[in-house]
Amino acid sequence: MELGLKGKVAAVTGGTDGIGRATALRLAQEGASVAICARRQEPLDRTAAEIRKAGAEALAVSADMSKAADIERFLKAVLDRFGRIDILVNNAGTSQRGKFLEVDDRTWDADLELKVFGAIRCTRLAVPHMKKQGGGRIVNITISSAKQPGAGSMPTSVSRAAGLAITKALSKEFAPDNIRVNTVCIGKIKSGQHERRYTREGRSAEAYYGEMSKDIPLGRVGEAEEVANVIAFLVSDAASYVTGTSVNLDGGISGTL
Repeated sequence: MELGLKGKVAAVTGGTDGIGRATALRLAQEGASVAICARRQEPLDRTAAEIRKAGAEALAVSADMSKAADIERFLKAVLDRFGRIDILVNNAGTSQRGKFLEVDDRTWDADLELKVFGAIRCTRLAVPHMKKQGGGRIVNITISSAKQPGAGSMPTSVSRAAGLAITKALSKEFAPDNIRVNTVCIGKIKSGQHERRYTREGRSAEAYYGEMSKDIPLGRVGEAEEVANVIAFLVSDAASYVTGTSVNLDGGISGTL
């Protein structure tokens, strides 16, 4: 299927690992030029080389998405290099989970700055340019449990629920400008964060992911590439009438649509 992404410019935050890396490569394979950001330069350079190997232009910028100045520098670099921005994937984030009375202000601040304000600031800088171009596509990465939070799930369940609200509100506000805004609500997906955890615990990937998959109806943990495929669809011409929606990508574990 032709997705209509050739010649488009995409910016992917948190683009060196897991879903971000997989998305950057998927969009590159479809012919988009891709800008990525993350805090560490070495994985940035490695992922940028993979994007170029896929035949696409790449821009790698070291930036912390919890810092307003870094976000401004990243978006400026994208516009200076490519002159436009057609696709924004707000992916930067980590999973912080704890009991309510044990989560201090510093943890709340860090989580909200990265996942909520990071997405807000990136979007606020990108939208004016999308308007001038006649349209754009934004995908926010959230989690399916944000719709059905459980005990001990803060601050992640709260910051991700904010991402759902942001998605729905922006989709209505910017629909007249032909800017589509959607969210992918992930479940348990293989990632560098999980890899570091099972390595630290001295466990094998098979044992670790096998334990995680016990309550997943499809019986396995998802692959980052599976998320990237859905994101590529949402930002494509094939999804031209899709905005303001959330797609659960969790192997069926969520109890909500």
